[in-house]
Amino acid sequence: MNVYNEMKELIEKKLSKFDKYFNGEADATVTLSCKHNQKYLELTISAANTLFRSEIGADSFRDALDASIETIEGQIRRNKTRLAKRLRSGGLEFPVSEIEEPEGDEDQEPIIRTKTFPIKPMSPEEAILQMNLLGHQFFVFNDDQSAQTCVVYTRRDGTYGMIVPE
Repeated sequence: MNVYNEMKELIEKKLSKFDKYFNGEADATVTLSCKHNQKYLELTISAANTLFRSEIGADSFRDALDASIETIEGQIRRNKTRLAKRLRSGGLEFPVSEIEEPEGDEDQEPIIRTKTFPIKPMSPEEAILQMNLLGHQFFVFNDDQSAQTCVVYTRRDGTYGMIVPE
């Protein structure tokens, strides 16, 4: 779809408020779309190995932009709080569990959507923080100690698990 210059300028102006958090060391991606008479705005900010993401539907792109900005600001505040707690406590501790084999249905649908993202080296604790920030149940990352691609995930009982290749 075509985006008018006024909307581009409004988005740049609203996103400039995040400069105080990231000192210009962040990349933002904004995707606008229309589905079922609803305007959707997806905002992703990548800064220092951390992703902040929001996808909001509203009656107008301006309303969706305002709601996305509020959502991202909340994520930034929560991330700062978590990091401060982590620094005070000397690091995060989490239980790592054995890999569980899920019971699958052999008549599953083929892959519908494919996503790509940069995988950056980080500790399992940082990966858990990132997963929680995104609101996902799992997160793929490169372990900064072993350089292996690993997955952390949230278990049903609220603990965390980690899948490590052999």
